[in-house]
Amino acid sequence: MIRLDAATVLLQWAVGGMAFCWFTTRRREVGLGYGWLLRGVYGLLAVGAAFAGFRYGTVPVREAGSIGVAATCLLALVVSVVRKDAGVRGQHAEHDRRTERVAAMTGIERTARHEESPRGPEFPPVLDLVPVAIGVVGLVAAALDAAPGGGADAVVSVLRTLVGAAFLGVVTDAMLLGHWYLVQPGLPRRLLNEIVTALGWIWPIEVAVLLLPTGMISVWTGAVDDGWGGTLGWFWAACAVTTIVLVFVTQAALREREYSAVMAATGLLYLAILTAFGTDLVARAVLDT
Repeated sequence: MIRLDAATVLLQWAVGGMAFCWFTTRRREVGLGYGWLLRGVYGLLAVGAAFAGFRYGTVPVREAGSIGVAATCLLALVVSVVRKDAGVRGQHAEHDRRTERVAAMTGIERTARHEESPRGPEFPPVLDLVPVAIGVVGLVAAALDAAPGGGADAVVSVLRTLVGAAFLGVVTDAMLLGHWYLVQPGLPRRLLNEIVTALGWIWPIEVAVLLLPTGMISVWTGAVDDGWGGTLGWFWAACAVTTIVLVFVTQAALREREYSAVMAATGLLYLAILTAFGTDLVARAVLDT
C-alpha cells in the first residue's frame, strides 16, 4: 500500500522534525542556536525530498509541499537571525534567577538581563508550524498517490505517513536536544523529559497503524512475503520492542540527579533513532512487496 521512496521519507522527516522543533522552542527556554540548527537541517532535508521526487517519480503536490517546507524553514531561520538581539525570554529569566542567587551567596552584584535596555520583539515560535502545515498537505498527497485504490487502503496509507512523520521527527529532535545540553548546560531537564515522554506516547500509535490490515501481522502469518522467510517481520518486532524499552531506560536515566545522566540519555536516544527508523521504514518497505 505504501511505496517507500526517498522523497516521501525525507519530507516526513522534515515535517515531523519541525513539528517537534516548535514543541520544544515554544517554551522560550532553549537558546536560539537550537532553532537555527533544526531549521537548517530540516530545510535541507526538504530540499532533498524535492530533488528525489523530481528525479525518481514526481507527485506534484508532494514536491510543491517539499519546496514550501524548505522555503518556510528558511523564512523562519532568517526571522530568527534578524531578531537574535531579543534573545529568548525564558533563557533570560533563568539567567536572572541564577545571577540573583549568586549575588545573594557572594555579595557580587551583576546586571540582570531584565534591567538592560529592550532589544525588540522575539522570534515567534508559531512560524515553525508553517512548514509543518505545508508539509502535511504534501504528505497526504504522497499517501493517497501510494494507495490509488482509495477506501480503507487510502486511510491506512495516510495514517501511516502522518504518524510515521511524527515518530521520526520526535526521536530525532530528542537526540538533538540531548546534545544541546552541552551547549546550554543550565537548560531545564524537563524539556528533554517532555520530548522523551512524547516519543513514548507516539510509539504505540506508530505500532498500531503498522499492524492495521494489510500490516505486519500478515508478514508473520506468511500472507505477505518479505523475501526472507519472515525474518524481516521478526526484525521489525525487535526494533519496535527495543525502541520502547530504550524510552523507558532513558526516562529512568533522566531521573538521576547527576548531569552525566543527560549525556547517558542522549546516548540511549542515539540507539533509539536506529530502532525507531527500523520500526517505521522496514515495515513500510516490507508491506510494499
